[in-house]
Amino acid sequence: MTILYLLIPLGLLLLGIALWAFMWAVRSGQFDDLEGPAHRILMDDDDPRLPHQSPRLDSLSEDDS
Repeated sequence: MTILYLLIPLGLLLLGIALWAFMWAVRSGQFDDLEGPAHRILMDDDDPRLPHQSPRLDSLSEDDS
């Protein structure tokens, strides 16, 4: 029975910490846009990471000879 005097306040303290962490996450905008990153993966980038390489003209002239 005496263990309840320790476990009940400890449980309430952990509940308070969890509630504080959830409220902090909501206020800081962690749950604002849940679908945006998922849709952003599917969209094509207008700016490719690798530069477009065109065929070199000197390699074409060597093939003709």
